Amino acid sequence: MTITLRRLTMDDVPAMHALFADPEVMAYWSRLPHTDIAETQAWVAKTIARVEAGEADDFAVIRDGVLIGRIGIWQDNELGLLFARAAWGTGAAREAAQALIARARARGVRSVMADIDPRNVRVARFLEKLGFKKTGYAKNTYKLGDIWTDSEYLTLDLSGE
Repeated sequence: MTITLRRLTMDDVPAMHALFADPEVMAYWSRLPHTDIAETQAWVAKTIARVEAGEADDFAVIRDGVLIGRIGIWQDNELGLLFARAAWGTGAAREAAQALIARARARGVRSVMADIDPRNVRVARFLEKLGFKKTGYAKNTYKLGDIWTDSEYLTLDLSGE
């Protein structure tokens, strides 16, 4: 299996909406699932604008011609990713993350960090396998509906590699 990373386009809105509207995919995201495609359209447009302004390095993840996720680095060094359930456990996220981390290293980024919901054990293990180390914890960082969630911070040091 080989994946391709390419820039998001407005044509990706329907595929991204399928991800953002899936409650299981969004279970540990920093926002509630999207209920309206206009919400996803605004998110894609904002992401494209941030990439064009040099504020983010964000990509659609494509396998066999189908968008299966998105991965990016924003705010200089924060990793964010979201994948369709059908892609979970296939190695696609690992392949995409490794490519993005190599790109960050080549661009002179000294560390990559991730802010995850500590209940998201699957992603914590995934990041630790990539070499991320736990570096912090904060209570009540995101309010999703009526529920506050915490943040666990993990960092991958790229300076010594």
